[in-house]
Amino acid sequence: MLSAGIICEYNPLHPGHAELIEQTRRAGATHMAAVMCGNFVQRGEPAVLSKWARARQALASGIDLVVELPLPWAVAGAEKFAVGGVFLLDAMGADLLSFGSECGSAERLEHAAGLLLSPKMKTALRASLNRGETFARARQKAVGLLAGAETEALLREPNNILGIEYLKAKKRLGSGIRPFTVKRAGAAHDADGAGDEIASASQIRRLIFSGGDYACRLSAPCAAIVRREIDAGRAPAGLAPVERAVLAKLRGMGPRELAALPDISEGLENRIGAAVRKARSLEELYLLVKSKRYTHARIRRIVLSAFLGLDASMGDGVPPYLRVLAINEKGREILRQAKEKAKIPIITNSSDILFLDSSAKNMLELECRATDLYALCMPKAGPCGLDRTEGIITACRN
Repeated sequence: MLSAGIICEYNPLHPGHAELIEQTRRAGATHMAAVMCGNFVQRGEPAVLSKWARARQALASGIDLVVELPLPWAVAGAEKFAVGGVFLLDAMGADLLSFGSECGSAERLEHAAGLLLSPKMKTALRASLNRGETFARARQKAVGLLAGAETEALLREPNNILGIEYLKAKKRLGSGIRPFTVKRAGAAHDADGAGDEIASASQIRRLIFSGGDYACRLSAPCAAIVRREIDAGRAPAGLAPVERAVLAKLRGMGPRELAALPDISEGLENRIGAAVRKARSLEELYLLVKSKRYTHARIRRIVLSAFLGLDASMGDGVPPYLRVLAINEKGREILRQAKEKAKIPIITNSSDILFLDSSAKNMLELECRATDLYALCMPKAGPCGLDRTEGIITACRN
């Protein structure tokens, strides 16, 4: 048994994702697990399909076990996102950490990760930040000063950056999981045109929202799952149906509540508080808050965190449980191995919740409330309680 793990959103799962699964299999992996974001993702938005629909896509595409990355990690920046994902893969006993990257070299990415964790990096980074750069740009410049242009270039590409964060998390957690990366194929992240190449997830989401031909960009099983969700009124999910509710939530928050949100620093709560009193839409709010120092993605995540009731204290450390969303026979073998190590509680049915400590129960309740809000993000509003009533997916039913 050689088990491999992927940290993902699958928003939705497309042929580029399937190619990574296939290449990992060809590299010798006999079992494949995925740590997947739930109903909200790192972009600061609802996932276009529910976590259960995306888990079905994963099983249909070669994944054996899908577990949920809890909400505070799923909607966090790359560093925290990576810590949560790597920890859960390590808890399952995964041998390989598989991911795509623009450079295709785990060795180069590991070198960059070690550099970012070195004491000399702190000094170089502080100097760049003091010049008013964004964190990402300041870090690039600091790496360039310490290691040269070739290493600096790694931090200009989104999948390289996420891979480096995975490897930083691996070092910090003391995990023995081995990195395996393949060169990313297809359209660039968030690219507009597709042509004949593999379309990016953002391109496919735009096709789904616009009623375009998304099916030709997906495998037949994955396209069938999307069609079923659309026909049922469950997709595509987005913030548009709840836009005024999000603005109302923010308008009702005082400076102290805003300051307690994740990723708030340097008085950003004051900027958000002033902007939300002027903004009449979410896009206007993002534009009013955005600056050279604060990126659009960071602002979206903060706004979403406010709507979902997150604060900076939630998600400290590592996820408190491992919750199964989908599984097949090989996935059960992975789970048996995980139970032998038993680093954290494993949730496979409602009775498992009884044995959780209070912090884990609170985290699970947060997830349930978020799913209730996600149900309002669907074209046809869903009921409360889906997190309690949807069972574990055990087949690739389209």
